[in-house]
Amino acid sequence: MTVTKIRLAAAIGTGALLLSGCGTTPTSPGPAPTPAQVTATSTRAAAAASSVGTPAPTESNPPGDIPDTQVYVPFTPSGAHVSVKVPEGWARATTGGSTVFSDKLNRIEIHITKATTAPTTSTVRSTDVLRLQGSVPKFASPNVRTVFRAGRPVVLLTYQGDSAVDPVTGKVVRDAFERYSYFHAGTRVDLTLSGPVNADNVDPWRTVSDSLRWTP
Repeated sequence: MTVTKIRLAAAIGTGALLLSGCGTTPTSPGPAPTPAQVTATSTRAAAAASSVGTPAPTESNPPGDIPDTQVYVPFTPSGAHVSVKVPEGWARATTGGSTVFSDKLNRIEIHITKATTAPTTSTVRSTDVLRLQGSVPKFASPNVRTVFRAGRPVVLLTYQGDSAVDPVTGKVVRDAFERYSYFHAGTRVDLTLSGPVNADNVDPWRTVSDSLRWTP
């Protein structure tokens, strides 16, 4: 090899080394975000959506089944001549003629009023359904029929609707409702049982709705 070729090869080699040294050294991606940082980001995103009027979505929640071991105790509203078995240990609240028992995602409401005539499937369709459409969020799928409870015919209205927004989680539950209307001697009792649509509360709701008794 001639001196000129040796010098050219050396120059090319030196240039290649200089070019390889000019590349950018890769940087590490850094630590993954912590669960707290992910939660904070989600919370800020939800708040931003709320601020522009985005409605809270209806969510699919745990079924909320009432356990088979649940104990029921008789309850008589103050001043009323009626008794209903309710789950023992549930929270109770009374407002006017309504008493509400609740536990987690399930709810029982006993509403007592004076009436001159007994409710019928026709009056429940024409009056009660319209009233509930205006008070129950996303009211849907009303069905009215006569069933027997405690050996007597009563009017049953079933429907679906959204629960109130949970003040802690901000979540909404899609509820299934069973509303039984009883009548005796000028007194009407509307017994409303509700819980998540996917809950299997057939037996507990049958126990409660079949337990109503008129007392002296």
